[in-house]
Amino acid sequence: MSNGFQVCAAVLLAGVVAFTQAQAEEIKGIPIKIGVILPLTGGGASIGRSELNGVLLAAKHINARGGVNGRLVQIIHEDDGTNPDTAITKANKLIYTDKVVALLGASQTGSSVAIGAITDSLQMVQIAFSGLGPAVEKERKCVLHIAPSQELNARALLSYAKDKGLKRMAALYDAGYGRIVFTELQKFAGQYGVEIAGSETFEIAATDTTTQAAKLRAMNPDGFFVVGVTGTPVRNLRALQIKQPILSVLGQSPYHIVEAMGSNVSDVIFPEYLVAEDPLPRQTEFVKLFHQEYGKPPKAIEAWGWDALNVLVRGLASTGPEPAKGKLCEAVRGKFEGVNADYNFLAPDMTGLKLSDYVFSRVVNGKFTRMDYRIAD
Repeated sequence: MSNGFQVCAAVLLAGVVAFTQAQAEEIKGIPIKIGVILPLTGGGASIGRSELNGVLLAAKHINARGGVNGRLVQIIHEDDGTNPDTAITKANKLIYTDKVVALLGASQTGSSVAIGAITDSLQMVQIAFSGLGPAVEKERKCVLHIAPSQELNARALLSYAKDKGLKRMAALYDAGYGRIVFTELQKFAGQYGVEIAGSETFEIAATDTTTQAAKLRAMNPDGFFVVGVTGTPVRNLRALQIKQPILSVLGQSPYHIVEAMGSNVSDVIFPEYLVAEDPLPRQTEFVKLFHQEYGKPPKAIEAWGWDALNVLVRGLASTGPEPAKGKLCEAVRGKFEGVNADYNFLAPDMTGLKLSDYVFSRVVNGKFTRMDYRIAD
């Protein structure tokens, strides 16, 4: 009887072990779903598609290394059409229908803030590709930003203007991202001894800003701040034979946007993070991988996609692929060595980025050159 009991117990134990192993294999075969919301159409599409390329490249290489604790990453991406209301709809679909574990996105500040109202209440990680927006974002414990704050972008432009003796500037900016940066330019210009002599705005998807550009040219400033996500305003300025330097933002630095400025566009300066023609040592491998995958060089915007997914995956490796509520939010905080820069997601602006992290580039005849100029903290 005793022997029979032992045999029976051994059989039952073997069955439990086998069942557990089978369960483990089944679970291992279930992908970790990660939602991505980006503007793939509308005024912000040029930025959104670039960011998505970085995310997909990161997913490919993460999965090639075995995924997260043996489980592959599945990217489910949605188009918000550069519209905050659409972003909310897509966020709810990803969360409640697709059952994603976290969200990456959006690109535009309005969409990122709108999504954040949902993710914050659910204690779900959201890594935004926009810089820190309104004050309410500082209260959200599960939102990170992979891009610099608009204050930092403005200070970078003002630092260059001050150091180069450009004391009287005009500003041409779009009604979305550009308006936020311009507000910061106005706020801090006096600290840098820079006067904003005049300004004009345009819609994000505008195809002609000649009227606005002509008004600013008449003011004869020392230079121009141009803030947007298309090549239109720079192309229109140069078409008016404006010779002064143009200080733009990294949102306009992607190659396809610079190409849209005109084949011979020159003397456009960008405070950015990645110049693929002359990358920093930390960026060399990413530049190589991106070029192999897409047949073209990347900019900082593509690296945001890469960095964002890798930040999330590092957190998932710590908590496990199915973290308890709020645990992943804690795990993604802290320092992270990214392609673009070193991050500290515990910093007040949720990035820890500094002015000294910017790399400045100059476009001459449509080609990028990394400048020696850097900002000291």
